Parts: sequence; C-alpha cells; structure tokens
Amino acid sequence: MIAIFSDTHSNRGHELEGEALAAARDADVVIHAGDFTSTVALEAFQNECERLFAVHGNADSAAVRDRLPTARVVEEDGVRFAVTHRRDGGTTGLAMFGRSRDADVVVSGHSHRPTVVETGECLLLNPGSHADPRGNRPGFAVIEFEGDDSGTLEGQLLEPNGRRIDGFEIQRE
Repeated sequence: MIAIFSDTHSNRGHELEGEALAAARDADVVIHAGDFTSTVALEAFQNECERLFAVHGNADSAAVRDRLPTARVVEEDGVRFAVTHRRDGGTTGLAMFGRSRDADVVVSGHSHRPTVVETGECLLLNPGSHADPRGNRPGFAVIEFEGDDSGTLEGQLLEPNGRRIDGFEIQRE
C-alpha cells in the first residue's frame, strides 16, 4: 500500500490520527507533497513511516527545505509518481509537469482540498490536508497494490477517520 499526504503545517509533530496514522504506519511507501512546516513534523513522519518520499512546500522552514527537494519521482510497483507541492498553471501545469517526468500520477498539495482529476495523460492527485484542511474536508489518499492482476489499482481519498471522500483507479503499465 502507498499512503499519500500533504500540508501537515505543524510545529508539534505529524498530526496523524485514526486511519491516517494507521495508513502511514502500515504503508510500504509514504509520499508527502510538502508543507510539513517544521523539522519536528518531518521527523515525526520519518519515525512513523517505513519509507518516506517527500518534497518541500512553500510554507516549510529553511531547515526542511535544506533536507527535501522541490520535486521528485517515485516508482513503486509499476507506477511512476511525480511529486511536487505546487505548480503554476493549474491542471494544465500539473499535467505538463507529469508528462515531462513520464508519470502515471502527479501528486501535489498546496490547496488543502482533496481532489482527483483524470487528464487523459496522467492522474492528478491532491490528498488535501489531514491536519489543516482550511475549510475543506481533511484528507489523505491510499493506493492498494495487492491482489490485482488486471493492472488496475484501486485508490481512495479518505478523511483521517476513514470516511471515504472519493475513489479512483490507476492503470499499471
């Protein structure tokens, strides 16, 4: 399983609870699209996750920015994820970012709004913010990799308590 987070915005820790905390602990890979805000939050995530792949966001401290890239590519079980916090140009800009990295999925943050958009070229996934939703539903995403030989992977946007926001599919190459 892959668990995907963004926009923690904390000086206290990871701010994970309920199903979000369980997903971070149980995931084979955790992707975070930036705005931990503090090294305390970043290190708390690192302590909970077996493998964390993260980027920094616009609200991250200099110490966090020094430790994380602005963008990265993560490949897991036949799926290529391009990860960034924010890209100018909206949906088009994110799709171009994904295309330039031959991505199946673009993971981004910044808006604090859990959303999934299928562009035809790649899936655009913003998990929202599990800790600081700013008027949106709190959110994170999970993608299940086991038991599917069809090449289709099932993903969900969830609230930290496990309530489903939306579902999506990813075609494995």
